[in-house]
Amino acid sequence: QVQLVESGGGLVQAGGSLRLSCAASGGTFGDYAMGWFRQAPGREREFVAVINWTGLSAYYADSVKGRFTISRDNAKNTVYLQMNSLKPEDTAVYYCARGLTRGGLLKSSSEYGAWGQGTQVTVSS
Repeated sequence: QVQLVESGGGLVQAGGSLRLSCAASGGTFGDYAMGWFRQAPGREREFVAVINWTGLSAYYADSVKGRFTISRDNAKNTVYLQMNSLKPEDTAVYYCARGLTRGGLLKSSSEYGAWGQGTQVTVSS
């Protein structure tokens, strides 16, 4: 049973940057796509980004395209989310998740089989 632990969240001013990390243990990491989702208070969890098992293909939500970059290091069983030019509307709890397949545009929560506990990102104006 894979376990996912996110880190790197915090409080940042608008325009700033954060890098989130998600470390996997207890299961297979390199054979699956990995994704990031976020959930703001009172809103549904939404897709942010996904990267395929090789790290060579990634997709982003329109709201973060050009500002966020997803990457992975399979040797370290870790996936990252570099967030630049942060906006107050990026404030949310960010979750990493392991996909049920190796790749593809996995935008739905139902396409993921394991989730981390989340890390809070707060962007002040």
